[in-house]
Amino acid sequence: MRIIGGKSGGRILKVPKGFDVRPTPDLVKQAIFNSLGERVHGAAVLELFGGSGALSLESLSRGASAAVIVEKANRTARMIRDNFESLELQPNQLELRTQDAYIAIAQMAQSGRKFDLIFADPPYGEKNIGKRSQSFAQKLLDDPNLPALLVEDGLFVLGHSKRDTLDVPKEWNERKMLKHGDSNIRILERNSAPNA
Repeated sequence: MRIIGGKSGGRILKVPKGFDVRPTPDLVKQAIFNSLGERVHGAAVLELFGGSGALSLESLSRGASAAVIVEKANRTARMIRDNFESLELQPNQLELRTQDAYIAIAQMAQSGRKFDLIFADPPYGEKNIGKRSQSFAQKLLDDPNLPALLVEDGLFVLGHSKRDTLDVPKEWNERKMLKHGDSNIRILERNSAPNA
């Protein structure tokens, strides 16, 4: 896994070993950043279920102003820190929170934090034909605090398995869906009139 574009382009990232982390493939990452284009430059970024931190680190390489990465596992969080330090970015550009994503969302919403881009590519859920998804991705969509973390025209980029059929609540409006192999990437925005 590597940084694809920007000032750190070509740098190799360490990826945690084992099945707990499923890094976003470079081709999927490329499709995401092609879709986002200039929106990354100067953006405040939040990445939930950080894993290798690749989406935030890619954003910083491409000119994002700052990133907050939330990763629950201590060992994985240390690897994110190592990856960040290897890229020779400004030390104050990264805030690394070692905690549960949903607790972090609630705390940041309560303190009024706002982000231009939110990334999440959590562990994949099971196939769910005929029943509502129980996956981490669905839990994120259902979290009442998450929309409050986005600026008015901000975007939420959510990865999930194509076998995991998600129910997009009225608080969200889907702008685009990218498909690659087993991965679906949804680019969502806050619905300005969720009660309409």
